[in-house]
Amino acid sequence: MTSGPLLQVEHLTKHYTSHRSLGQRLAGTPQIVVRAVNDVSLSVQRGEILGLIGESGCGKSTLGRAILRLHEPTSGKVVFDGTDVTALDAHAMKAMRRRMQIIFQDPYASLNPRRTVAEIVGLPLRLHGLATSEDEVRAKVGAMIEKVGLKANQLDRYPHQFSGGQRQRIGIARALISNPEFIVCDEPVSALDVSIQAQIIELLQELKRELGLTYLFISHDISVIGYLADRVAVMYLGEIVEMGPVDAVLSHPRHPYTQSLMSAVPEVDAVGHKTRVRLKGDLPSPLKPPAGCKFHTRCPLATDACRTTAPKVETVAKGHVAACLRLSENLSLLEDAET
Repeated sequence: MTSGPLLQVEHLTKHYTSHRSLGQRLAGTPQIVVRAVNDVSLSVQRGEILGLIGESGCGKSTLGRAILRLHEPTSGKVVFDGTDVTALDAHAMKAMRRRMQIIFQDPYASLNPRRTVAEIVGLPLRLHGLATSEDEVRAKVGAMIEKVGLKANQLDRYPHQFSGGQRQRIGIARALISNPEFIVCDEPVSALDVSIQAQIIELLQELKRELGLTYLFISHDISVIGYLADRVAVMYLGEIVEMGPVDAVLSHPRHPYTQSLMSAVPEVDAVGHKTRVRLKGDLPSPLKPPAGCKFHTRCPLATDACRTTAPKVETVAKGHVAACLRLSENLSLLEDAET
């Protein structure tokens, strides 16, 4: 075990290139490049929950999967506990996967409908040689199923016999059965009813405390991130635009995009009218991202410089960074809208 962050992501990029038909190649049609993740750098400390938030299509899930090499990065480096994951061969990567797991978003699509709970959750034990017999596999699966709130007598049932929340518990059990240290939680509650969401979030917190886990928690719900995370990274069109302690970022957001996200959070007990920051247009396509600051096409504070110059990440407070050309002016859409 090394000192420093458990996970260090350095300049990670993931681009997808389209496949052209024979006719398109003969006609000289250029390949389409989808710039899903661009030059992302971040770290996650041991025992920490780093929340990753942004709109649908901004590259959150792609980043999480590229970190685990479920999607091969185009460039950049992922260092896990001192080991460069991106440099590992297939055999070494298989061993590393035992320590780095993922909980998928959709509990209906992520479980094989033709396999029983015992087979689904027990598969990592078989793949990594973590049990010496089928009886041991079954005993470990039963203990893990009970740990996530289900019953050991349900091992021979199939996924369709469970509710959505129960299926997600099965997915959590599958991720935990190999005793990992780091888990990517890829929007694990977004497909569930609100009441079930709260139960799963509490379960994830309890398991983190009990097992000493480290999470990268991906969500588009800033209220969930505010409740669960220690730090938050805000992603826009494949790039991190703001990152820092969750209280600092959510209380004093410095990037205009983060400010717009905060303005959209509903407040049930709010007194009076809440300020809303309404962005112009939709999220630009990663097929053809804007030049300069990628947020300038929707930002009310954009200047001519924003249209041509890409901002660099700057420190705004201890542990709090943001990428905006107008940071030094300390402007706030929330304050401007209220005055």
